[in-house]
Amino acid sequence: MLLRTQRLALCMEGSLGEPSGKMGHGLLRYSPNPIACIIDSTKSGRDLQSVIGLGREIPIVDRVADAEALGAEVFVLGISPTGGLIPEAFMPTIEEAVSFGMSIVNGLHDRLQPRFQHLSGGQWIWDIRVEPPGLGVGTGSCRNLVNRRVLFIGTDMAVGKMTAGLELLAAAERKHINAAFVATGQIGIAITGCGVPLDAVRVDYASGAIEQEVLKYADASLVIIEGQGSLLHPGSSATLPLIRGSCPTDFVICHRAQQAHLLNVPWVKIPNLREFAGLYEELAEACGAFRRPSTVAIALNTSHLDEREAADEIANLERQMRIPVCDPVRQGGARLLEALRL
Repeated sequence: MLLRTQRLALCMEGSLGEPSGKMGHGLLRYSPNPIACIIDSTKSGRDLQSVIGLGREIPIVDRVADAEALGAEVFVLGISPTGGLIPEAFMPTIEEAVSFGMSIVNGLHDRLQPRFQHLSGGQWIWDIRVEPPGLGVGTGSCRNLVNRRVLFIGTDMAVGKMTAGLELLAAAERKHINAAFVATGQIGIAITGCGVPLDAVRVDYASGAIEQEVLKYADASLVIIEGQGSLLHPGSSATLPLIRGSCPTDFVICHRAQQAHLLNVPWVKIPNLREFAGLYEELAEACGAFRRPSTVAIALNTSHLDEREAADEIANLERQMRIPVCDPVRQGGARLLEALRL
C-alpha cells in the first residue's frame, strides 16, 4: 500500500529521543520514503542532531495541521510503547490525520482498519501487526537450503538487531552480493514493505511463518533474518520460532556496550558472551538434530559512548571473543560481512 514516493509524517509525541520512539527512529534512519516532518510538541522547533544525533534536516512540529501544510501524505505512528497498544490520548490525533486525507501506518497491536470504514479515494489504513494468511506448521525445510542464513540474536530487547541486519544488507549490496532481508517486526516491515509480524502470529504457526518467508529467498546467496527478543528475557518467546523456522547457518550477537543486566528486568544478569553464544548454538543444534550454527561476529551498540570510549570497548571485546566486533551504526556493516567470508 505504501508507495515509496509518499511523504511521511512520523507521530512521536513525547517519544522522540526516547526508547519508546524506536519505530520512528528506525524509519528516520532507513525508510526509503521522504519524511515531511516529525510530530512531537515536546521537541518542536529543535533539530534532529541535537535530539538524537542524526544530521537530517527534518522539521519537528506541534500538530497534524503543520504536517499537512508540509505536504505529508501518510501519518505513521512512530511510537513503540510497552505492551504495543495505541495510547488512548493518540486517538484524536489519528482521527485528525484521517480527516486531512492522510493514510495511516500503524505498527501497534490495536487495529485501526475496523475503526475507519469510510475513507476517501486512495486513502488506506495499514495495520502491520496482522497475522498473514495461509500459514502452516514449521517443517524444518530451510535446513535444505544451500545459502547462508544469518540470524541476529540479542542479549536484551531493543539492542539493535534490526539496525545491524540492515547495515549488513547495505554492505552486501555494495559488494553486489545477492542478499535478502527478512523483517520480523513492525519497523523492519514498514521499512522494507514485507516480512512477518512475528508477535502477531499464533505460536503454532510462528516457526512456519518464518520458514515460509525465508524459503521465498532460496535463490539469494545471503538471507539476513531480523532477530526479536532474547532467550535471557522472561517475557520473550520469539527466539525459538526464528531458529527453527530459518535453520540459521550463522549468528551475530547484538549487545549494548557495558550492559551487565537486562534494562527492564535488572535481576537478570547478562552472562559472558561466550556462554551466551554457546547457549544459542546448543539450542539451535538440539543435541545433533539440526546443523550447529556458528557465532561469527558481534554488533556492539555504543550509542551511549563517545568515539574514544566506543573504540576501546570494541577493541577489548574483540580481544576477549576473538571474532570481529563493530558498531554497525558508527562503522557500517562491512566487518559483519567480512566475518561471513562470502
